[in-house]
Amino acid sequence: MNMPTGILPAVRNMKDFEKALESKHHSVVFLETRLAQLKSLVKYAKRANKDVLIHFDLIQGLKADEYGMEFLLREIKPDGIISTRGNTIKLAKKHKLLAIQRMFLLDSMAVEHNLKLIDRFQPDCVELLPGLIPDIIEQIHSETKIPVIAGGLVRSKEEVSSALDAGAAAVSTSNPELWNN
Repeated sequence: MNMPTGILPAVRNMKDFEKALESKHHSVVFLETRLAQLKSLVKYAKRANKDVLIHFDLIQGLKADEYGMEFLLREIKPDGIISTRGNTIKLAKKHKLLAIQRMFLLDSMAVEHNLKLIDRFQPDCVELLPGLIPDIIEQIHSETKIPVIAGGLVRSKEEVSSALDAGAAAVSTSNPELWNN
């Protein structure tokens, strides 16, 4: 899978699923869904020529262990995963899946802690939440040389532009109004 760039439509509910498939973007992120629905969602997304990223931690019924990852690889076949858990990132990389480590930027201590986690687990990409802090996007990207996805609380075209201008490779958003920019 290519590294995601531009807007990443993040599907939070089924009413937005069709909109994500109809968007011009190459990738789609599945945030909150049930394990029983996941295989057919991925199949439809692939049929629409979309790369599929799954937020591993938010799939109801999927356990974040070796067996959960094995099931995901064999049965669901995503192009990549997003997770806050280092062990999940490690498993994804072991199985040659695109591994995106999601990080919450609560304060400067959290930024330092997350930089250590990036160094330890070597994700392919990091997703920073909230994605509204251009200085931190620049800092994380320059210190790690790892592509950054800005996510969380992005509500306008200007905020998307600001994140991309700060060096984010992509902006993930569950707001369908921003998907067709």
